[in-house]
Amino acid sequence: MAKVVVLGAGISGHTAVSYLSKALKKNHEVVMVSPNSNFQWLPSNIWVGVGLMTIDQVKFKLAPVYKKLGVDYKQAKAVSIHPEGNNENAKGFVKIEYVTEEEKGKEEIVTYDYLINATGPKLNFDATEGLGPHKFTQSVCTYDHAAHAWGKLQESLAKMENGERQTFVVGTGHALATCQGAAFEYILNIAFEIKKRNLMHLADLWWISNEYELGDFGMGGAYIKRNGYITPTKIFTESILKEYGIRWIKRAGVQKVEDGKIHYENLRGEYHTRDFDFAMLIPGFAGAGMKAFNKQNEDITSAVFVANGMMKVDADYTPKPYEEWSAKDWPSIYQSIKYDNIYAAGIAFAPPHGMSKPMQSPNGTKIFPTPPRTGMPSGVIGKIVAQNIIHAVKTGTMEHKHKASMAHMGAACIVSAGYGLFKGQAAVMTVNPIVPDWEKYPKWGRNINDTVGVVGTAGHWMKLFMHYMFLYKAKAKPFWWLIPE
Repeated sequence: MAKVVVLGAGISGHTAVSYLSKALKKNHEVVMVSPNSNFQWLPSNIWVGVGLMTIDQVKFKLAPVYKKLGVDYKQAKAVSIHPEGNNENAKGFVKIEYVTEEEKGKEEIVTYDYLINATGPKLNFDATEGLGPHKFTQSVCTYDHAAHAWGKLQESLAKMENGERQTFVVGTGHALATCQGAAFEYILNIAFEIKKRNLMHLADLWWISNEYELGDFGMGGAYIKRNGYITPTKIFTESILKEYGIRWIKRAGVQKVEDGKIHYENLRGEYHTRDFDFAMLIPGFAGAGMKAFNKQNEDITSAVFVANGMMKVDADYTPKPYEEWSAKDWPSIYQSIKYDNIYAAGIAFAPPHGMSKPMQSPNGTKIFPTPPRTGMPSGVIGKIVAQNIIHAVKTGTMEHKHKASMAHMGAACIVSAGYGLFKGQAAVMTVNPIVPDWEKYPKWGRNINDTVGVVGTAGHWMKLFMHYMFLYKAKAKPFWWLIPE
């Protein structure tokens, strides 16, 4: 009997454990370790942040779903990985610490035959002074954050109703932050709601980003087919912001936030301040902070993880000039470079390099987006890791027949630009592959026939449909496995 342990119940981890339980639960053991009691459909948090969905519409309790799936669910956080076991235990194990009221602080050793690290990101608000929902800015990275942001947004809307002008700043809150897409959605929805209330004459809307050009989104930008023309995402993004009455600040690394003031440095090395009444800034991401130890209890964290806490996998981490980076550097099976029974899925794996060109100010500050790995890529990676482990368990061979390099994987992104059955809008963008491959596609970096962008009400219907479809899948409803990632 094999025992598979999954760390983290986000999109990637939950997807993995669902497929593992479906294939292995009768004769093997599947364990989920997550500090969260709820699953959340992250792409819809932006609607919570503008009061158009409640938190109950974007989350559900994990325990009943895992009980139905036959998964051993432990509401705990992983503290350390011991891939070689120790003198008392020959098998690899994870040390966990429970977080529930009843068992808070209780530690347990969880052994495994296979381990999937899908812990996702640590929201590193502390990397920027004054950043975060407990300080001076808002967040939509969790449903609780989004609900808090809606409360603060209502205060600004109420002031506008009373004739008081308000300044809104949305974007990235760290010089190396990723997830521009979520912030982009949020500012468009704020603008949509302000316009719906006929208050645009009292709004100053600002987009602030570490992108060299708008529309980079951490993937080096793209060329897309739109209305029969080839258009760079820079033009695509700027046109949408202009349409919504939003001005922008690009090439900006936020250094510090005070009450009503954002301090940032640009790539010229200049320091500026932007006043605000309401701000939502995405933090930098880091790994979960787990340690790793060998059989002699020696710290081997640096051999298993990169400096920011994300796991090293089957990628080429050789330091190279930007011009020498290649699509071939990216992982395809997400297997640890040190232990062949450990995998990392979703944001937990360390990219070999960025997709955006590294930029640095004259002061030595690196200002550019790091690669996104959320949503669809996370789900796909979680599935193929699970499929390879299932194959290994059933056949006893590590063949890795399933692969999902982001340099070969396409993705669709639906950017909400306003909520409403008949007036809602969304920008739909597809890219193939996610990581540009200039050797295979020397002109555009991607397959231009599969890389398109459109804006309209149909996109909103699609995003709304996906909200309910993926929650249905995540709840393991009948025939959930027929719904693609």
